Amino acid sequence: MHGGSCLCGTVRYEIRGDLGAAYFCHCSRCRKASGSAFAANVVVDGDDFAIVAGADAIGRYRSSPMLVREFCTRCGSPLASRRDGVNQVRVRMGTLDTPQARCPGAHIFVASKADWFEIHDDLPQHADRPA
Repeated sequence: MHGGSCLCGTVRYEIRGDLGAAYFCHCSRCRKASGSAFAANVVVDGDDFAIVAGADAIGRYRSSPMLVREFCTRCGSPLASRRDGVNQVRVRMGTLDTPQARCPGAHIFVASKADWFEIHDDLPQHADRPA
């Protein structure tokens, strides 16, 4: 089991299953939502993701026709995103409280990465979403 929370601790969640693929997303929406050069995300099964505290403090914003982003309305921490019609949650890895032995395995949407950021690792790079 994995646990996580927002910056102020109001929202807490559990992941009651395995973590899926993890990646660094460089799309312009993730950059805006994170306030950084990229967002570090991990995919989890929607049935394994549970809010255990602070559900009333979760705000939602539809950032594209198919994607809703969730955040804490008290401290502003981005927590997760959900794609319509897909039973997955993309959790912001920076909100995980349990130690992680692995890091993201790829960079995605590098075609729209910040021009002021250079990637200096050997991870695979995908121009957009990998197939």
